Amino acid sequence: MVKIAIDAGHGMNTAGKRTPDGEREWHFNDTVARWVVHNLKGYEGVETKRLDDTSGKTDVPLKTRTDIANAWGADSLVSIHHNAFLGKWGTHTGTETFIYPGSVKGMELAKAVHPELVKRFKLKDRGIKEKGFHMLRESNMPAILTEGGYMDSRIDIVAMRDENRLRAQADGITAGLVKFHKLKKKAAPAPVKPQPEVTKPVANEKPKQPTQLDKEWDIAKKHGITTGERPNDTMTRKEGAAMIVRALNLK
Repeated sequence: MVKIAIDAGHGMNTAGKRTPDGEREWHFNDTVARWVVHNLKGYEGVETKRLDDTSGKTDVPLKTRTDIANAWGADSLVSIHHNAFLGKWGTHTGTETFIYPGSVKGMELAKAVHPELVKRFKLKDRGIKEKGFHMLRESNMPAILTEGGYMDSRIDIVAMRDENRLRAQADGITAGLVKFHKLKKKAAPAPVKPQPEVTKPVANEKPKQPTQLDKEWDIAKKHGITTGERPNDTMTRKEGAAMIVRALNLK
């Protein structure tokens, strides 16, 4: 079982982590994280764990996040973020991915994920960089920290406000993880073959033989004792009397 830790950076109310218009970074991070988790459910032998508070109400301490990933025995970790420059609108732009300095496995993971991320999110490629961020330094597994784009960029914010573009970013991260871990897509369930309806042959029924009552009814019709109507209905006393008169020819 491959264990992948997914981390949406910060929390809903983390100070300073927002666009110049007040949009929260965590919202962008969480949207991408949710799609990554969703995508990975389509692959065999994969388990995911979110390290952040998925409600966004709490900015889970960084140490707690890496402690969870380490105790769980994660095979890789992706911490999802979105960048900022000066905190005011500008035209700076681009996607970058960070690894811990000198991490060979971290670089392998970054080389699998970063090109796919850039290709799908379609912002400027700012490359793979090294930095001693806590999520990279204190994790025991290959780890990367992605910066999808700049929240204070008039260019990048267009992509970040687009749900489809954020999903594309998640698709890029997923594709890289699939490549790094050599994951296999789950087979589609086999279509259910409709079973032919089996009809039992109808047994040849013997012709119904007339009963004695049927024979006598026919005789009564022949001699005008009855008209032959309503053979199975209840007879009134008046009708009975009429039939007796006819039978005895008392008229």
